[in-house]
Amino acid sequence: MKILFIGDIVGSPGRKVVQSLLPELKREQGPFDFVLANGENAAAGFGLTEKVFLEILGFGVDCLTSGNHVWDKRDFLEILAGEKRILRPANYPPDCPGQGMAVLEKAGKKLAVINLQGRVFMPAIDCPFRTADMMLQDPSLPACIFVDFHAEATSEKKAFGFYLDGRVSAVIGTHTHVQTADEGILPGGTAYLTDCGMTGGHDGVIGMRKEGVLPRFLTAMPTKFDVCEEGPRMNAVMIEIDEETGKAFDIRRVDVPLV
Repeated sequence: MKILFIGDIVGSPGRKVVQSLLPELKREQGPFDFVLANGENAAAGFGLTEKVFLEILGFGVDCLTSGNHVWDKRDFLEILAGEKRILRPANYPPDCPGQGMAVLEKAGKKLAVINLQGRVFMPAIDCPFRTADMMLQDPSLPACIFVDFHAEATSEKKAFGFYLDGRVSAVIGTHTHVQTADEGILPGGTAYLTDCGMTGGHDGVIGMRKEGVLPRFLTAMPTKFDVCEEGPRMNAVMIEIDEETGKAFDIRRVDVPLV
């Protein structure tokens, strides 16, 4: 099984990158059995709307994961509650709308996608480690399991990868918008990358125009953040998994500019 996971899509520049580069990647590196993406910043840099969600699916993405910004657009909560192709972190309280896992099926192949969120420098929600334990007890889960771990601290991400090693096919980090260079297969057969990076304008500060970000650091006063349009590129990761064992045997980062 071959999976493409696209790092955090930021605003309309990120969506344009996906629309333009995904067909090219499919031709050159595919075919992919499943295409996934983190979409929590896809609508003007913060949250999702129904229109943006459907637009990204129309580009050929099978399922979107998210994180702490999935709650930013209140009108989207109704979609989140009823739509299986968008996930929110599973370790938010159960009263929160949405689901933290989906089992995708296409051409006879099945992939479980799990979305979890870290707690270091993040909201105080339920433990992602214990939540993962409970979710993985489900006997109906397929052999191939992909986890988006949306977290701030590198240490928490690395620990989480080792904790799930051998129990899931991949643990890929999101949230920091800076692609790391530590991709590899852990001893138990789990593909791991601390952060997949972001898809959007890279000539700003993690997807936002530097003109709005720098005054915040200099003055500590609130400033308006606008999505960066300069330097558009895609950060993603390709993973290959043995369908019988659920063990990963290849992982490769993608870092492609839109020219």
